Amino acid sequence: MKPRSPGLVLALAILGISFAGPLVKLSAADPLAIAVWRLGFSLVIVAGFLIAGGEWRQWRALSVRDASLAALAGVALAFHFWAWNASVHMTTIAASVVLVNLQPAAILVISAIFLREAPSARQLIGIGIALLGALIIAIPDFVGAHDSTDMSAFGNLLALSAAVTAAIYYSIGRRLRASYGIWAYVGLAYSVCFVTLLLLAVFSRAPLWPQPPRELWIFVALAIGPMLLGHTGMNWALKYLPAYVVSVVILAEPVGATILGIVLPGIHQIPPLITVVGGVVIMVGVLITMRSTRTSSAV
Repeated sequence: MKPRSPGLVLALAILGISFAGPLVKLSAADPLAIAVWRLGFSLVIVAGFLIAGGEWRQWRALSVRDASLAALAGVALAFHFWAWNASVHMTTIAASVVLVNLQPAAILVISAIFLREAPSARQLIGIGIALLGALIIAIPDFVGAHDSTDMSAFGNLLALSAAVTAAIYYSIGRRLRASYGIWAYVGLAYSVCFVTLLLLAVFSRAPLWPQPPRELWIFVALAIGPMLLGHTGMNWALKYLPAYVVSVVILAEPVGATILGIVLPGIHQIPPLITVVGGVVIMVGVLITMRSTRTSSAV
């Protein structure tokens, strides 16, 4: 039974995706290998829900336009994963997660032009405050001199590119979730994403196999937490909330990811005071945006 409000689902989704940064940081596998295995394990579970719930039958009425949009969403998600996974290994968890979650700025433009959805003045204020908090956290990685061996700047650029592709992915999800069930939609998008990542891995000769048991367990955790609980939960919410609202809620991820980065023994990354301040600002912006948003049907 669906909850009255997508707020609970979004809260669980944030919990799920908060594990992404720490788990990727713990993995020693190639970034593309991480993404391929993550999607592969996710599809096994999605297939079970598709068959059990019968939503695969919705594909019979799938138009060429919708199929193309779902495929584009899958490709965008694939490049999002590749760029973000690589960035986590080149910069801090906080900076990578924050920069990849600057997607609300891009989604605002896409929503206004293609989805005919514009935020209210209060929502804009909330989104602006949340983005300000994200930028506050990222300040340490943008100031100061970096020598030629420091890869943090390139990692930041990869995270920003991941933000753009994520914006495309969520905007398409907002459009298609109006007509298709959650498992029917993600079954298509995740499948295309998996094939795209697999082709990228083969082309770049990324080592996919063999993987030690420790890595396989990390991939399973990524599939269950960040992928199914996180991404699928946010795709569910896209039927009831504009894409820019869902995306600004995602900005709360650095708070959870940074906390996990502190407590997990394999990482134990203590955030500076500026990260704590930025996290508080983000949460204020998220709360303002959510309080000024009413749940509605998708376009």
